[in-house]
Amino acid sequence: MKLWSSVTGVCAALIIVFGGGIGWLSPAATAASGPAKAYFAGGCFWCMEEAFEKVDGVLSAVSGYMGGTAANPTYEQVSAGKTGHAESVEVTYDPAKVSYQKLLDAFWHNVDPLTPNAQFCDHGNQYRAAIFPSTVDEQKLAEDSKKALEQVKRFAGPIVTQIVPASVFYPAEDYHQDFYKKNPVRYKFYKFNCGRAQRLEELWGNP
Repeated sequence: MKLWSSVTGVCAALIIVFGGGIGWLSPAATAASGPAKAYFAGGCFWCMEEAFEKVDGVLSAVSGYMGGTAANPTYEQVSAGKTGHAESVEVTYDPAKVSYQKLLDAFWHNVDPLTPNAQFCDHGNQYRAAIFPSTVDEQKLAEDSKKALEQVKRFAGPIVTQIVPASVFYPAEDYHQDFYKKNPVRYKFYKFNCGRAQRLEELWGNP
């Protein structure tokens, strides 16, 4: 059981997955009108929910787990690094209002792309930053966005964020969903003490 008084090791990666199993969806599968989904991991999934739900055109962000081997993982298993999953988010969005490329931009500006197997105060592979593309087009856009960042002279080290095909996305337990809305005091206390905003400003400047 998570201790709410703890301010370290609380959250992990964020990412979104399309359907079950590893593999690409055909372009036709994503061409239909209506909401689409995207998957990312960026450390604390509470924080990634907040970041994506601020983007115009995003309908919702769900905290969960992706990229591991065990079926139906629990928070206790994932946070202990026992399943290979990353704390992730499933982003549901309206493609008529926001593009996948815009989601990538929001993702990059809310992670530390220079640090492997950790994000801010949360350490371990379960807190890695990652992009989980669901189609060939998303894969190319993700790779192109990473290459563009590698040309930015402000970064002192290489971009180590993973780009891995989306697999099964497992929603996290109910008490994690919309945590930043339901428990604003605890959330802000965690986020401040984790140094997330301070590091993001150091990396990206003021929003």
